[in-house]
Amino acid sequence: MATRAVAEAAKPQSTGNGANTRGRVIFSSLIGTTIEFFDFYAYATASVLVFPKLFFPSASDINAILSSFAIFGVAFVARPVGSIIFGHFGDKLGRKGTLVASLLTMGLATFFVGILPPATTPGWMVLAPLLLVVLRFLQGLALGGEWSGAALLATENAPANKRAVWGTFPQLGAPIGFIIANTMYVVMNTFLSAKQFEDFGWRIPFLFSIVMVAIGLYVRLKLVESTSFQKVIDEDKVAKVPLAATFKHHWRAVIAGTFIMLATYVLFYLTTSFTLTYATATNKLEVARAAAEKAGQKFNPSTFVPGLGIDRGLFLWMLIIGVVFFGVFTVVSGPLAEKYGRRKFLIWVTVGILAFGLLWGLMFGPGTAAAMVGLIVGFTLMGATFGPMATILPELFPANVRYTGSAIAYNLSSVIGAAPASFVAIALWQAGKGSTVLVGVYLAVAAVLTLVALLLTRETKDRNFEDNISA
Repeated sequence: MATRAVAEAAKPQSTGNGANTRGRVIFSSLIGTTIEFFDFYAYATASVLVFPKLFFPSASDINAILSSFAIFGVAFVARPVGSIIFGHFGDKLGRKGTLVASLLTMGLATFFVGILPPATTPGWMVLAPLLLVVLRFLQGLALGGEWSGAALLATENAPANKRAVWGTFPQLGAPIGFIIANTMYVVMNTFLSAKQFEDFGWRIPFLFSIVMVAIGLYVRLKLVESTSFQKVIDEDKVAKVPLAATFKHHWRAVIAGTFIMLATYVLFYLTTSFTLTYATATNKLEVARAAAEKAGQKFNPSTFVPGLGIDRGLFLWMLIIGVVFFGVFTVVSGPLAEKYGRRKFLIWVTVGILAFGLLWGLMFGPGTAAAMVGLIVGFTLMGATFGPMATILPELFPANVRYTGSAIAYNLSSVIGAAPASFVAIALWQAGKGSTVLVGVYLAVAAVLTLVALLLTRETKDRNFEDNISA
């Protein structure tokens, strides 16, 4: 049934009188990215809290965490592959069917993570982590096409002079997905014991995602194609091989989009995944020694790296407060990018990210109050930089390769920006013997690269969008 529905949805169709309503566009573009980021937060949190113990029980604490984050990074390797596959069908068959397929793939892979036995189960020592890698790869494959399709759904259906505003619809999925996932973890942290959470509690968010997927599929099956893609069909300008056309004629736009998105990705993963690891790590040698002895592991004081020692439940609430600013400034960024232009607005935001990176150690070091300030500042900048991305990346490409081009740029950036961020940050934290100043320098370098890309790119606000079709 699911296969038949996807195939039917993939058939190009005329918009006719059945144009997509504002509400349908908002919900359909929002639901996929909400699930995407819900999955990210659920997996990232589980990667810190339970996956090292459940899937790498024989490794030392820090190696288990690094192994868990390595599997987390598998999705980023898969994402460019997904961007090619889903981008191809998005530019050949249409946005609607591709969005249905990406959501279905992502939802099923996430659900199966929730029923996967741990490596401590007899006979699953090797198979459990292996299947976790496979499922994470499938998630990445689907995510490779999901964001771009959602961004095109919003911007290609937007009224005149409202693209940057409508482009914030899919971007709001990030803070909404975060709040849902972390609220679930806070509730479980309150009502479940550590053993109950380890036994079954961590599975709840992954299993719950199937409900959102079902709702999202129902709404997306009601979509009709955008006017932009319909014109591509009507003018017989559908690219034979979208990937080849993209790299032959629009490779500069791919490079520009990749680096325009770079600082956003690094900032995002440092303020979410890394801070959760760093802030909840103990700052007391005695506590670390006792934890190692309780786990039956040998403790080496010379390798001890202190964190902030903030209670896990408290820090999850701190993250949720920070993400409220993320959501608010995602919404605020749309009208500002529409008024001043995407490029000019993002240049100033990126300068802010650069300054934030250089001041990182002043906020993530002294203690809880300073960390709260750091989260608010970081998430405010995150909303401001992330909001316009669903507009500026699609605007770099003509309609007949827009899905492929924006998807590849977005996901190549994830490979160089997002995938190594947590891993590199942990290594820099260790190298700093507990100091995170080098982590901030890492963010500042990413901001400089993004700033260069923006300065070398022309403004896209007034670029022909609906009628922009390459030969």
